[in-house]
Amino acid sequence: MARRPSSSRKPATRTEAAPAPRVDLYQRITDTIVAQLEQGRVPWVQPWGDLPGAAAVGMPRNAATNRAYSGINVMLLWASGMAVGYPTQRWLTFKQALGLGGCVRRGEKGTPVVYADRFTPEQERQRAQREGEEARSIAFLKQYSVFNAAQCDGLPEDLYVPPPPPPEDLIEPRFRALMGASGLTIHLGGQMAFYRPADDAIVLPPPQAFHEPVNFHRTAAHEMSHATGAAHRLARDFTGRYGSEGYAREELVAEISAAYVCASLGIVPTVRHADYIASWLEVLRGDPRAIVQAAGLASRSADWLLGHLPADLALDDGEVVGGSESEDSPASAEQEAA
Repeated sequence: MARRPSSSRKPATRTEAAPAPRVDLYQRITDTIVAQLEQGRVPWVQPWGDLPGAAAVGMPRNAATNRAYSGINVMLLWASGMAVGYPTQRWLTFKQALGLGGCVRRGEKGTPVVYADRFTPEQERQRAQREGEEARSIAFLKQYSVFNAAQCDGLPEDLYVPPPPPPEDLIEPRFRALMGASGLTIHLGGQMAFYRPADDAIVLPPPQAFHEPVNFHRTAAHEMSHATGAAHRLARDFTGRYGSEGYAREELVAEISAAYVCASLGIVPTVRHADYIASWLEVLRGDPRAIVQAAGLASRSADWLLGHLPADLALDDGEVVGGSESEDSPASAEQEAA
């Protein structure tokens, strides 16, 4: 059914009806993430190898467009896929399944994901008109449902086949290429890993200092994610001291960004700083929008890093991790709302 033109809607109706579910949706997502953290489960790090039939390591993608979901939607889809053990990370709406010649099986339950919309309160419209200024709109989340390809019949056969894991000899060279192409200053040596804003430099122990070689990549992705927040890059707030709320928020962004970078390159992500869970919980309990905002900032950080991959090593479809999809809007909820 075609949408009515937006001009036919009464502004007052939308202004009065929109606010109530907005906070509820943020709160519902936050409550889910908090419950997982309280159980010792970190939602952006899934037990990839622990469940039979678990999806291959990677970012969830829209089966119709092949675009990767971003921000908080990655966590929502990872959690749903791992809980059931879907063999692929391809998702699509009910309408998209029909468009591909298939259908969602009767009785299947969709996974809620979100995207951003905006509205302008009537009082703000009136104020802006009186003062001759542009009215300020407010971002909020909308929810829709997607289904895994495994919940559908009649789709093209290739959508049911799990992607092959990347050859081991491609993971490290591609990550090293990313380190070099990023333009970030990275020093190898010592026993500690950190990003130093004062001189915009990253310090990492050499790969041989880690008990498992893959942990070098996870740690490097975390510190490189911090570096994306420098003022001349993505300009995040680095003013929080150790132990402060601001510090915990930046650590949350770097942890999620590192997970997205690793998953995009076929490297199993893990939590580098599990001891920060208590501080993350404090932030999330105090601000129902914090996890959505952190996930959006993490997607931007991962996009910045992966966007520097050399052309011959770029992700298969030329996309990085941004680009949340919906039937009606391509807006990225997490990034817009942040």
